[in-house]
Amino acid sequence: MQFGHFDDVNKEYVIQTPKTPLPWINYLGMDGFFSLVSNTSGGYSFYKDAKLLRLTRYRYNSVPLDSNGHYFYIKDGDTVWNPGWQPTRTELDSYECRHGLGYTRFTSEKNGLKVEDLVFVPVKDSCEISRVTLTNDSDQEKQVSLFSYVEFCLWNAMDDMTNYQRNLSIGEVEVHGSTIYHKTEYRERRNHYAIYHVNAPVDGFDTDRDSFLGVYNGADRPDVVLAGESKNSIASGWYPIGSHHLKVTLKPGEAKTYVFLLGYVENPKDDKWEALGVVKKAPALAMISRYDTAEKADAAFEELKKYWTGLLSRFTVQSPDEKLNRMVNIWNQYQCMVTFNMSRSASYYESGIGRGMGFRDSCQDLLGFLHLIPDKARERILDIAATQFPDGSAYHQYQPLTKKGNLDVGSGFNDDPLWLIAAASAYVRETGDTSLLSENVPFDNKEELAAPLMEHLKRSFNYTLEHLGPHGLPLIGRADWNDCLNLNCFSDTPGESFQTCANYESHKAESVFIAGMFVKYAKEYGDLCELLGNAEEKERAYQASETMYQTILTAGWDGEWFLRAYDAFGEKIGSKECEEGQIFIEPQGFCVLAGVGVKEGYAEKAMASVKERLDTKYGVVLQQPPYATYHLNLGEISSYPPGYKENAGIFCHNNPWISIGETVIGHGDRAFEVYKKTCPAYIENISEIHRTEPYVYSQMVAGKDARNFGEAKNSWLTGTAAWTFVNVSQHILGIYPTLNGLSVDPCIPSDMEGFTVTRQYRGASYEIKVTNKDHAQKGIQSFLVDGKAIEGHVIPYDPAKKQYQVEIIL
Repeated sequence: MQFGHFDDVNKEYVIQTPKTPLPWINYLGMDGFFSLVSNTSGGYSFYKDAKLLRLTRYRYNSVPLDSNGHYFYIKDGDTVWNPGWQPTRTELDSYECRHGLGYTRFTSEKNGLKVEDLVFVPVKDSCEISRVTLTNDSDQEKQVSLFSYVEFCLWNAMDDMTNYQRNLSIGEVEVHGSTIYHKTEYRERRNHYAIYHVNAPVDGFDTDRDSFLGVYNGADRPDVVLAGESKNSIASGWYPIGSHHLKVTLKPGEAKTYVFLLGYVENPKDDKWEALGVVKKAPALAMISRYDTAEKADAAFEELKKYWTGLLSRFTVQSPDEKLNRMVNIWNQYQCMVTFNMSRSASYYESGIGRGMGFRDSCQDLLGFLHLIPDKARERILDIAATQFPDGSAYHQYQPLTKKGNLDVGSGFNDDPLWLIAAASAYVRETGDTSLLSENVPFDNKEELAAPLMEHLKRSFNYTLEHLGPHGLPLIGRADWNDCLNLNCFSDTPGESFQTCANYESHKAESVFIAGMFVKYAKEYGDLCELLGNAEEKERAYQASETMYQTILTAGWDGEWFLRAYDAFGEKIGSKECEEGQIFIEPQGFCVLAGVGVKEGYAEKAMASVKERLDTKYGVVLQQPPYATYHLNLGEISSYPPGYKENAGIFCHNNPWISIGETVIGHGDRAFEVYKKTCPAYIENISEIHRTEPYVYSQMVAGKDARNFGEAKNSWLTGTAAWTFVNVSQHILGIYPTLNGLSVDPCIPSDMEGFTVTRQYRGASYEIKVTNKDHAQKGIQSFLVDGKAIEGHVIPYDPAKKQYQVEIIL
């Protein structure tokens, strides 16, 4: 069942009913100010940090009821309705929600009145604009009331939800004309405030929630809206809100447009006041003046659309498969940009309170957006590296506002250091900019400990070598990529966090997954050393990679697949000898994509075992059989019901590793089959089963052992986005940036007769045409660059050239 459809021309997903299986959301903003908006107008806004600078409230425990939001109420006679349907849930005569790139447009109609609400965050400004147009499509004059509504959060979202004995006494506002100033805590340690403005004279306002709603009413039945008159309430203590009242008269066929502005404003600390208790309004008035007409708002919207069109033009594909085209050209890259902004911090599943920017998360996310915004990727790498410890290990998270590491979920995740090598290597391969490697970067954000980034990479490399277990495999530490596989975790205390409990460190728990990572990224570290002329370090890196390769073959191979790990007692995890959890997805995918076991035939066996034992119609599950009992030595992975999340769920993040692994051994048909099973555009018609948005990836899909097999959770903020784009662009389509130039070596399904790609790379445009009349899966017959044949599949890089015409026959 579908609840909408793709509009590829306008780069939108069109939702045709408000009653989607779960709230289907969009992200607005790209440079500091962000809003989340659902298909029923639910959501919230914040500036830079969803925990510390939250502008509006959202109630997570209300999912999927989706409360609160930025609402507009229409009172037309005795009928009260919302263009986004929520919160009144009045039956509408027509409804449409279009989620686009950085904007959402609602168009609804009731009793001959059409309302369009276009909401977006302008390029490089700290506000959300709602352009609301009311059109009278009836043959009678209409006199209606339009009420706006937002509920302000008291800045610190965690404190806002818990510290009621203080917070119910601190709310403060000012109202001047059509502008509401939310200035709670401004008198003390803050120099920022929020504004909510409309570009028309108002017939009333409210800033006190109890006055607007009524003490015992919800947002579905506000006293003020039902009565049709505002109370002009001024919040003093209690709950501050923002609401404007506009009385609108419309002749038949007439339309009127209003521009609402929700903004974040700062003043210098020593220049905060106009008078005693009166905030300085100059920066707010300047912001308002930029969008005080519909024409100015329209110009800002056109600038936003132009921004996204230009950005996504850096990598486009045209193929016979329209679903492949729309995912590669629009939605996959768009989601990668959202993960750049958010990491795992703010969604409808992540409250923005408990998690900051992830070290490993942000390094992996970078792989998906690097080609789009290389300058910002460079900054992100330096931010991440600055949170590394001097011994090469890392904070697992850092806060986006302070860019300093935090220990909210502990540290000691031993895969973290290697992801920094992955990110830096990808940046240099994409840009050719080696100056990044000589940038001086602090350790633990302490300038006195600063060293060139290349030294950071060396310590990441050394950290793994200095933390090997009895078999010569890397120690897992607190956990590796699968944080729920806490092999040193022995928690039997209810409510204790698996990630912050006092682990039992045995120095025996080893990770085959990290070993596969090391084979790949030690080699990439060595490549960077060679690029910088450090032959001795290059050889050390190559030798360490080869040694780990052999160690995996001897200590990490189980006969038909790769082991997952050894636990704190030195016992095997992910082995045919285990009763539960015999085979895991992670080492099969990552070891094979790293090239481990290809020449020995192990890679073929591992991929065959994945297909036989882990594959399902909705994707590849994480392990089999699931854990039916709690294993003290494993921890959280065995705490989930079978089929959910890490306990044999379909963890979409690592399905691309399997697909990439299949391309390594030349299986284009199988690689594309795996790609399609979790790709939103290909499973849109099972939205009633999948439930999450059909235009973006989710973190997890319930596995075959789950009661709700096929149901997805944790959409948007997932490494699935980046790794899937890496998979489809660099391995299936085969356009891979190397240190020496762009490589083109596709591995496609045999029924795909070809494709064309436009790729921007190091300041040049590459027009790549691949023809596959012989229905091959992999293997190049002819490779022409500007009409001349070349050997191999790496296009010679010439910094003076700006255009390349590439023709390939498979």
